[in-house]
Amino acid sequence: MAMLWKFMRVAKYSKTALSPKVKVRGIPTHSRQSSSKSIASDFAASAPCSNTVELLGKSYPQDDYSNVTEKILSKVGKNLHNRKHHPLWLIKEQVKEHFYKHYLGRRGTPLFSVYDGLSPVVTVQQNFDSLLIPQNHASRRKEDNYYLNRDHMLRAHTSAHQWDLIHSGLDAFLAVGDVYRRDTIDNTHYPVFHQMEGVRLFSCHELFSSIKDGEGLQLFEQGHRTAQKQECHTMEAVKLVEFNLKQVLTKLMTHIFGDGLQVRWVDCYFPFTHPSFEMEINFQGEWMEVLGCGVMEQQLVNS
Repeated sequence: MAMLWKFMRVAKYSKTALSPKVKVRGIPTHSRQSSSKSIASDFAASAPCSNTVELLGKSYPQDDYSNVTEKILSKVGKNLHNRKHHPLWLIKEQVKEHFYKHYLGRRGTPLFSVYDGLSPVVTVQQNFDSLLIPQNHASRRKEDNYYLNRDHMLRAHTSAHQWDLIHSGLDAFLAVGDVYRRDTIDNTHYPVFHQMEGVRLFSCHELFSSIKDGEGLQLFEQGHRTAQKQECHTMEAVKLVEFNLKQVLTKLMTHIFGDGLQVRWVDCYFPFTHPSFEMEINFQGEWMEVLGCGVMEQQLVNS
C-alpha cells in the first residue's frame, strides 16, 4: 500500500499476498542517492530544424503534435533547482534536511532517496498512461502541454517518473524537477515551474507494527470502492496511511513556514490516488493551496 504527495507549484520567481505494498504519494526533496546527473545548461537544446527537434543530445522527429517553442526549449537543462544558493535549491535543501533528519531506515540511513536529475523529456506513456489518466482526459490536450511529437513531451509533472522509480524497487523516494505546461503568464503562473514529490510504500508489518494487536490487521480485502477508500484496501489500512501522510506533510510545512501554521485539508480528485487531498495554509488571512496528496491507486503498484 502506498501514499503519494506533491509539494507546491514553485514558479521560477518562487510562489503540489501480504507482501504487496500500499503506496503513499509524498513530497520530494534532495537525494540520498541521486539517480542521474544534472544536465548542463550549455547542452540544453538547439532550435528546431525543419523536421526534428534536437534536445539534450537526442533528436526527435516532428509531427502534427509537435508544438514546443524555441523559447521553452531554451529553458530545458537550466536546472535551477540544482544551482547552489538559488531559491529553488534552498527550498529543496530545506526539505531534504527535514526528511534526512526525521525519517531513517533500519540501519540509521535516510529512508527516502532523492532524484533531482531525471530528464524532463518523457514519453506520453510515462506522463499519462502509467498514471491511469484516461485517453480523453483534458490534461492531455495539446493546448495544455509541450509535445516534441506524438510519443514524447516535456513532463507536465514529476509524477511521470513514479512508475519507473517504483518498479526499479524503490519504496520511499523524493523526485524534484522542472515541469512544463502551456500556462498564460500571470503573478502565479509560468510555463516552466518546479515540483517536489514524494512516495512511500508500506508493507503490512511497517503499517501495523506499532498498533496494539495489529497482527490480525490486513492491508487488503475484497470490498467496494467508497468515498473513503479503494475497493482492495481495508478501512484500517487506509486510515493509518491517511494519518501518516497528513502528519508527515504537516510537520514538513511547519518546518518550512514556521510554528503556529494554520492548516486545513480539502477532499479532491486525482486519477492516480484515492482518497485524495489538498493541503491549504492560512496566509495573510487567505487560504492558499500548497500541495496535493493521497493514497496511491493500488493498480499502479501492482501493474
